[in-house]
Amino acid sequence: YRSVLPKDNLLLVNTPTRFNSETTKGLARQLAENLECPYVSIPIGNFVQDTCSALNNLPIASSHGETALQLTPFMMENIQARDRSSRILAALSAQFHGIFTCNANKTELSIGYGTLYGDLAGAFAATADLWKYQIYQLGHELNDWFGREVIPEAIFTIKPSAELSDNQAVDKGLGDPLIYEYHDYLLKSFIEPWNRACPEDLLRWYTEGTLNEHIGTSVDAYSLFPTPSAFIADLERWWNLFSGFAVAKRIQSPPLLAISRRSYGYDLREAQISPYYTDAYLKLKQEVLGK
Repeated sequence: YRSVLPKDNLLLVNTPTRFNSETTKGLARQLAENLECPYVSIPIGNFVQDTCSALNNLPIASSHGETALQLTPFMMENIQARDRSSRILAALSAQFHGIFTCNANKTELSIGYGTLYGDLAGAFAATADLWKYQIYQLGHELNDWFGREVIPEAIFTIKPSAELSDNQAVDKGLGDPLIYEYHDYLLKSFIEPWNRACPEDLLRWYTEGTLNEHIGTSVDAYSLFPTPSAFIADLERWWNLFSGFAVAKRIQSPPLLAISRRSYGYDLREAQISPYYTDAYLKLKQEVLGK
């Protein structure tokens, strides 16, 4: 859901492609009706098809000859996000004399789980300093404040998904690659404690059996990653994104509403450098894996 503010308080209900489930569209419409605000449902299939038709098999000439551009499924996912935001929402916001917002949360921003000039576009990111679990908490608090179920319960229980491909289809029980109940707290440990955790700390806590206690998750990490190799693979996947290309995305993201003890921006100054690991981490990793 995207909002265009401030003139008409319009809630836009986006329906990107055939992958966007009827369940999701129905919930978005129900939310708009509960908020008693005007809304519009915009199928963007034709927009995406036009963009893909213009780019796919596009001849590229050079001194070495001519080749044709081939769009991959991943490229087509990003085209959906960009057409929806930079193409349609930007135009509509101008039409309604307002702005459109970026709906990223801190979890997504931490690992760059968003498309530049797509769902990371917008004039303001109101929720980008809230972890995914805090988004849910805020939703429940709002329902309590209204004294009724303004936000439908199914919005809290449906599996989170970008719904940009068949591999992310909610109707098939698929969705985001994150286990938010665990990864929220893992990523939070990279940023918000006074002494920020690094892979060396996390691997040591894992081997000591104190990981859950240190990062504060209620999910048992040892049941999610029963072997050290599985834990290390997951840790390095998200650390590489957090300290790698996600930095470039954060630098180009909209300004956010800072509410935590350390928000991205001036509270956490970052540089675009390669992901790094301490010598102590690499040594401990070799010992743990028996190499």
